[in-house]
Amino acid sequence: MTRFRFVRRVLLAGCWSVLAATVFVQAQATQKPPFKPESGQPGKDVVWVPTPQALVDKMLDIAKLTPQDILIDLGSGDGRTVITAAKRGARAMGIEYNPDMVELAKENAAKEGVGDKATFMKADLFESDFSKATVVTMFLLPSINMKLRPKILDLKPGTRIVSNTFDMEDWTADQTVQVSENCESWCTALLWIVPAKVGGTWRLSQGELALTQSFQMISGTLTSGGASTPVSGKLQGDEITFTAGAGQYTGRVNGMSMQGTLTGGNGGSWKATRAAQ
Repeated sequence: MTRFRFVRRVLLAGCWSVLAATVFVQAQATQKPPFKPESGQPGKDVVWVPTPQALVDKMLDIAKLTPQDILIDLGSGDGRTVITAAKRGARAMGIEYNPDMVELAKENAAKEGVGDKATFMKADLFESDFSKATVVTMFLLPSINMKLRPKILDLKPGTRIVSNTFDMEDWTADQTVQVSENCESWCTALLWIVPAKVGGTWRLSQGELALTQSFQMISGTLTSGGASTPVSGKLQGDEITFTAGAGQYTGRVNGMSMQGTLTGGNGGSWKATRAAQ
């Protein structure tokens, strides 16, 4: 090999080394750093603040989550609520608008060994279908809760809704719990149970039942033999309880009918069918 060829090879090798090093440096410079969420970072509708794990646990406790449930978390963030639900055996899905959060949540679920039960999707809350949920969890601002409320009230009666801290104005929570241990802020869990729709007129063997409904609370009159008796009661999902005079009515609502047992008065069973509107 001539000295000229040797020098040329050395120069070419050096050039390739410099080129490879340049490409490597450029790749490192353009490579996206690992995503690390920060409390208070802005999102589409709300800023992200993580729910304390102690409150996540309490939210699922008061929802009485079981392995038979389907949980959907609205604004799932880093996935902790969905992952905790999956660890309890439930099928759980998170809806999150931030794609980086979605990928982080998937990674967290895989690390916790629940990637098969905990799923996440990048979507807008207001355009998402969560009608299959038996439990809905959320940590959203009151204004967002109110925008979602009509959709929530159309869910299947008995669906449990649990919120971190924020309420739904005049729809009073069925249960409110404070967590003090291992929780310094955002430590209130509120539970609502979606009530059946019973407002209107119903026909009973005892007469006519006219009900006015305000979320889970009901009032009205029971008219029998020309006399009207005030009615007051409450719904818990499809379970209904109301009093009319000395009678205590308990039962279940099934669409256009409801039936149950009557204690006090003449006692026995009762059944009502919705009158034609």
